[in-house]
Amino acid sequence: MRKFLAFFSLAVVAAFAPVAHAQKIEMSVDATKTGAKIDRNLFGQFAEHLGHGIYEGIWVGPDSSIPNTRGIRNDVVAALKALKVPNVRWPGGCFADEYHWRKGIGSKRAVTLNPNWGGVAEPNTFGTHEYFDFLDQIGSEAYVSVNIGSGTPQEAAEWLEYLTTAQSTTLAQERAANGHPSPYKVAFLGMGNESWDCGGNMTPEYYLDQMKIYSRFVRNFNPEQQDKQQMLKIAVGPGGSESRWTDWTETVMKAYAGHTWSWDMNGLSMHNYTVMDWEHKYASTGFGETEYAKFLKNTLEMNDLIKKHSAIMDKYDPQKKVALAVDEWGSWYAPLPGSNPGFLVQQNSMRDAVLAALNLNIFARHADRVRMANIAQMINVLQAMILTDKEKMVLTPTYHVYKMYVPFQDSTFVPISFEAGFYTHGDVALPRVDAIAAKDKAGKLWLAITNVDPNQPAEIEISLSGMTGKIANGETLTAPKVDSVNTFDVPNTVVPKPISARVQGGKVSLKLEPKSVTVISVE
Repeated sequence: MRKFLAFFSLAVVAAFAPVAHAQKIEMSVDATKTGAKIDRNLFGQFAEHLGHGIYEGIWVGPDSSIPNTRGIRNDVVAALKALKVPNVRWPGGCFADEYHWRKGIGSKRAVTLNPNWGGVAEPNTFGTHEYFDFLDQIGSEAYVSVNIGSGTPQEAAEWLEYLTTAQSTTLAQERAANGHPSPYKVAFLGMGNESWDCGGNMTPEYYLDQMKIYSRFVRNFNPEQQDKQQMLKIAVGPGGSESRWTDWTETVMKAYAGHTWSWDMNGLSMHNYTVMDWEHKYASTGFGETEYAKFLKNTLEMNDLIKKHSAIMDKYDPQKKVALAVDEWGSWYAPLPGSNPGFLVQQNSMRDAVLAALNLNIFARHADRVRMANIAQMINVLQAMILTDKEKMVLTPTYHVYKMYVPFQDSTFVPISFEAGFYTHGDVALPRVDAIAAKDKAGKLWLAITNVDPNQPAEIEISLSGMTGKIANGETLTAPKVDSVNTFDVPNTVVPKPISARVQGGKVSLKLEPKSVTVISVE
């Protein structure tokens, strides 16, 4: 048997050894060995003006009967605060490259169209000030995507001046008149979105020329962000593994290697959805084990995609100064019957919880290069944390995984080795289990273990070295079926439950339910 070494520089599915269902899966953790920091921004969110992601999901208006604070839903804010959301990418997405910020400020807002997503009217009632108010309420940071597709460098530069300057310029006075005298902080600046497609169908060379201009002139003037809290600029990166994508990464990174003082970038975005077939998408409900297995096999391709583009980045940036930002990822299914196809409405099942855990583990293993990720999307769209329907709200299985993984934010990766075994269904073979380990800032060891097998439990025995464990407990998330979901009427079908492990003789023993995600701490 070959050993599966779950370290950040190795593949997720490095080598699987067959394991009989009754056989114990042995893992080993040396708490004295550590790897990269698992940046909290790996757990970022994405909120686009799409369907009910903003309107109804976040914004109901101050006159709504739904409890709100300055128009922003109180129930959603409370739920997101529990996730310790590090950043929220806004306003898109494809929407960003048709967004003109001035239409979303002031007392009179222009009503425009949203041709990308359903062709509906965009009231612009949720604009710049509402976005930053929302961030303040949930305790998060700004990731603002500026319009390179249909905008101008001047428009973007003036937006950043409006947002960030403390000096009494005309734009700062306008910001104050609109209710915010002090400058905002912008942690991340997205320089375009999918410029190879909906963002303008640009060649990599043309995009590079545009990006250099925006990098030069779109400045952050906030006095508190001129030193340690400088705004990080994220360039558009690849959207797949084919040559058009590797050529894109090559072009941008080669230019970065020779960049001068007058322009810079701190990250390269990458988008990758688990879809299977864009023309015949899988359903998000009412599926069986075959769809479960095939979909998860597809999601594990994220690992090779990261490796491919990281290798190109390493060639031009061996010090890993430029982060790979996976700022759109997640499951993408067929729209729910009866919904507007442009609203990307789907349910969220136990399969999505497993999918989320597998991807978060992949990001953690590559934490030296992958330092940001934003799941698509936060509310009511694609693989959402939260679903709403007027005054109703329900938390999805993916939400619960994110809450269980909160201890991994800004933790330090610890290598864990194990023989993963196989879960097989038809011609699909997957790792039977997956796991990561990390130490939080207080030195506590955390383990996240996923049992991919939907039919069989897994007996786990973890050998500890470099520490003396006495107590191990946490939470586990499972469900009756792979397609189990939470609904407004039955919201607690897929919710975490407490779990305790036995700690004896330097070993931690626990039993994982089928199709489950488990997070425990060892003290």
